[in-house]
Amino acid sequence: MGGGGGASERSDPLLPTKREGGEDDDAGASAFHEFSGASFAGAVFNLSTTIVGAGIMALPATMKVLGLVPGLVMIVLAALLTDASIELLVRFSRAVGARSYGAAMGDAFGWWGRRLLQVCVVINNVGVMIVYMIIIGDVLSGTTSSGEHHYGVLEGWFGVHWWNGRFFVLLVTTLCIFTPLACLKRIDSLSYTSTISVALAVVFVIITAGIAIVKLIGGQIPMPKLFPAVPDLASVWELFTAVPVLVTAYVCHYNVHPINNELKDSSQIKPIVHTSLTLCSTIYITTSFFGYLLFGESTLSDVLSNFDSNLGIPYSSVLNDAVRVSYAVHLMLVFPMIFHALRLNLDGLLFTSARPLSSDNRRFGIMTAVLLLVIFGSANFIPSIWDAFQFTGATAAVCIAFIFPAAITLRDPQGIAKKWDKILAVFMIVLAVVSNVVAVYSDAYKMFHKKSAPSKA
Repeated sequence: MGGGGGASERSDPLLPTKREGGEDDDAGASAFHEFSGASFAGAVFNLSTTIVGAGIMALPATMKVLGLVPGLVMIVLAALLTDASIELLVRFSRAVGARSYGAAMGDAFGWWGRRLLQVCVVINNVGVMIVYMIIIGDVLSGTTSSGEHHYGVLEGWFGVHWWNGRFFVLLVTTLCIFTPLACLKRIDSLSYTSTISVALAVVFVIITAGIAIVKLIGGQIPMPKLFPAVPDLASVWELFTAVPVLVTAYVCHYNVHPINNELKDSSQIKPIVHTSLTLCSTIYITTSFFGYLLFGESTLSDVLSNFDSNLGIPYSSVLNDAVRVSYAVHLMLVFPMIFHALRLNLDGLLFTSARPLSSDNRRFGIMTAVLLLVIFGSANFIPSIWDAFQFTGATAAVCIAFIFPAAITLRDPQGIAKKWDKILAVFMIVLAVVSNVVAVYSDAYKMFHKKSAPSKA
């Protein structure tokens, strides 16, 4: 998250940009002085990487619930709604000179509004990164559930050894990949890794589409369900369980301001958002379509789990490994984008009157190290923390994506909201609340049902 505007400049953290870079930072002054602004392409890939995280793997399962036609339409509608919420956020931020999401919330709702936003970003991003680390561990080192061990890629290649166990693999990943990338102060510095991250998501799409087309030509794939089957009331409820996945599929709002602040031309932020959402929608639509086409009614809630068995084509194990490794590396490169916003918002919560984070190398280093240690420790030693973040994450994500931009619009401190803006804002809040209630109830039901069910081990 970026820094504040006007009088609230410090209370919302912001890294120096090309316009104010390095004034108080002797060590980094020359580097920031040489920085002439982020490019259009770099900004697009950074925003796209923020969007396309682990949620991509849950989308094919929503096609199983909704059917292909309504499912694909909903992916497009979710992108349009996200675009509208970001447009409102940027417009109201510019009206008050706010250079961050927190500053815009602070202008509309004062101290508590800014703090509430920062708390939501911290909760959402900590949860997301712990989940990413757990998934990376599962993919590379395997996982055990109900007494059955599912081998990871490294175990499959080299057998079970101490050096490819979960703890050591995640330790090496944290020290060799996460730490160097987390130490970069400018978000634009991550544009190259973001490009690779998006490319890996495209690799996953290409492999999935290729397998599906080969099997389709070979007559191995039945006709997919185009529309949902709704034989009873329970089926209607099940349709709603797909809504939270779609509503939170494009959450990237906490990185819009930092990206905007580093642009050569800040007027480009609108086409950058449009381009990113178009790119991500294309990835989402093709993943959902070919993922569901390939696995049909056997599609699991996390489609990556479907790539753990024989695909019924030549070189199945090679393709399975290619999908899983590309996905694990993709998440490794998404991690620093989420971490960037987490560190800035936590700094804003804890050090409200200190100088900018980038100007204090000691504070920057300590905060980076402590956050990485907490995320690493949680992913290794408290795997059940995932359950807790299913509740808090759902709430925080819809607040960041829809409730807060809509609330700023309805509060309208500058009197610039049009009638359509306010209608849209009310719709966003209703959708977000319904989505969150469904998500929390659905997660709670699954959790208690799983605990009360007898073990099959």
